Amino acid sequence: QHRGHPDRPCPALYVGTDRSRQPESRLIETKDISNMTDLPRLTADRITTAVSRLFMERGAACIREFTVRTGRRVDLMVLGDKRDITIIEVKSSRQDFTSDTKWPEYIEWADRFYFAVAEDFPREILPGPDRCGIIITDGFDCHIVRDAPAMKLAAARRTHLVTRMAQKAMRRLEGVVQAAGDSPPTRAEPSSTGE
Repeated sequence: QHRGHPDRPCPALYVGTDRSRQPESRLIETKDISNMTDLPRLTADRITTAVSRLFMERGAACIREFTVRTGRRVDLMVLGDKRDITIIEVKSSRQDFTSDTKWPEYIEWADRFYFAVAEDFPREILPGPDRCGIIITDGFDCHIVRDAPAMKLAAARRTHLVTRMAQKAMRRLEGVVQAAGDSPPTRAEPSSTGE
């Protein structure tokens, strides 16, 4: 029995959990998005969370706020099981998009590049299908309304990115473990008096 969002019917192909407790993202296989919930404008963090869950449910790994070699910071980097790399640029409003001039620099660092936006975002202002794919979300479900064009990375760049993503993710994880107090105590510093 479906236990989805209490204020809307179950989409025909939705495999649900209790989303009143925790937002879930699912790929909506149908082109009909009329039953996506009308929610207030979503924050960039909410959009990022929904999209990352979508890709993780499909077997990929994700890392937020990843900085590429040029110094540009990517909203969401996705690593697939075949070492394919996808970059997701999150835009929470028209102004957020129009004020950004750096996004074209991300394209050369991924096999695929997507914009992720709220369902009420004016998608007509986004670049054409030769440059990016588009993912929309209501904060629960995600719908890929346009696939991103494939642009294969050079082998050396792919290796560089995969290594740096692994290092970054491991540092973050260790930081969380240490902050939780699960790391061994550090050795006491010797006393300046020799005691």
